[in-house]
Amino acid sequence: MQLWEKTVESQVIFRGRIITVRLDQAELVNGKLASREVVEHPGGVAVLPLYDDGTVSVVRQFRYPFGEVVTELPAGKLEPGEDHRLAALRELEEEVGARCGTLSYLGCLYASPGFSSEVLHMYLAQDLTQGECHPDEDEFLEVERIPFDTLVEQVMAGTIRDAKTVALVLKARRLLDN
Repeated sequence: MQLWEKTVESQVIFRGRIITVRLDQAELVNGKLASREVVEHPGGVAVLPLYDDGTVSVVRQFRYPFGEVVTELPAGKLEPGEDHRLAALRELEEEVGARCGTLSYLGCLYASPGFSSEVLHMYLAQDLTQGECHPDEDEFLEVERIPFDTLVEQVMAGTIRDAKTVALVLKARRLLDN
């Protein structure tokens, strides 16, 4: 059996600064119709800044949907038409004040494929030089440097719950171990 769904009707319900929400009607493989709620998102990047001393910069920021401070790797959304490699370099400099000599692409992931079109691109940044942070004017964060092994332990213990951070840390660990 082939798996597919065909959009037969699409209606924009909300258009915001970052996302657009659609309500679609999709024809299923068996010919029946089903409603599909879709959050259109421009995508984003996440960067693991690994310093020569084996430490990593993480950011802590209040995440409104969860009502708590979340520890995560530097990350941000793509601007329309922006190259994700350039966005990674921008976010690295904005959030932790670093520039890198080596930027390795570790692939992408679908953030939540059941309802969102967001694709996150993951990078490992090495050969870093430290400068000053300059976050967006509506972005308030604390930057901390911790040993990479400690970050891996936090991921494995479940104290780091941000999905992009979990995926990127584990991918980087595997890459660095080989």
